[in-house]
Amino acid sequence: MGVYQHLEEYAGLPVAAFTCETGVADEDEDGATGGQGTGEDLPPAGEAAWYVGTMFDEESFADTFARFLETVDTREITALVIGYWGASYDESTSDPVALLTASAAAFPKLKALFLGDITGEEAEISWIEHGDISPLFTAFPQLERFEIRGAQGLVLSSINSAHLRVLRFESGGLPARIVQAVGASELPNLEHLDLWLGEDNYGGDATVADLAPLLSGERLPALRHLGLEDSQIQDEIATAVAGAPIVARLESLSLAMGILTDQGAEALLSGQPLTHLRKLDLHHHFLSDAMVERVKAALPGVDVDLSEQEKPDGEWHYIAVSE
Repeated sequence: MGVYQHLEEYAGLPVAAFTCETGVADEDEDGATGGQGTGEDLPPAGEAAWYVGTMFDEESFADTFARFLETVDTREITALVIGYWGASYDESTSDPVALLTASAAAFPKLKALFLGDITGEEAEISWIEHGDISPLFTAFPQLERFEIRGAQGLVLSSINSAHLRVLRFESGGLPARIVQAVGASELPNLEHLDLWLGEDNYGGDATVADLAPLLSGERLPALRHLGLEDSQIQDEIATAVAGAPIVARLESLSLAMGILTDQGAEALLSGQPLTHLRKLDLHHHFLSDAMVERVKAALPGVDVDLSEQEKPDGEWHYIAVSE
């Protein structure tokens, strides 16, 4: 499974798309121009989450982004979604982080940023190429929400932010160095954390030891949702979570999308109580019918998602999102 649809809503706002075709004036037979060049069909800047992206071997992302800055009143934008910006195999590619940081002054109200709203038709999740995203947190210190898709070449230093409340990494393989950077970050008001850990074939080499600083909860006093998902070591993670101090303060927990078997579910049921949770998300799992019923019976007041009960292909188990 991959990601094959662009975001239609982000940070509570409908997404408005600004692409390599937006803002390009059409010329009629008499030489007059019109159409989208006037920006007449675009919503007010502050009423949408703005998607900016290009397409394979079309106008460069840098040119599209430049037209976006000229066309839309970015001073009013609170949510920004960055789509396809090119890749090393394109005729042209751009560094979205450099473009964003260079124009940070144009986005004084920016609170939410999604980097990499790229579908499988544009680039499979594990082929999305990144660099160092650390400068974004310096350039936009008021960010309350940051999400990113893809992890190839991703670099991150520890984050120090009193404003960040939502942090999400979507990947088919999240490197241990990224997990370690998140664990070393100072995020006193972070409420929601999702890590798609993936598999080692695509760079997902994080271990339970790398997760220890997160599971202790010492640096995450406000965390209410934790997602450690899409992992080939989901049973090991479930075992660690079963005794993790942070769980007692959570309202929701997700161990979904990975290779969770009866072994991991047994560890959860044998560990600390989970009855305080509002939701436990285990969708895409490899639990037996009997274990599914045991989990339901053990957590009668919890919204438990046990959908997508998978069957192994012989000895082969698979995570939900990899390539």
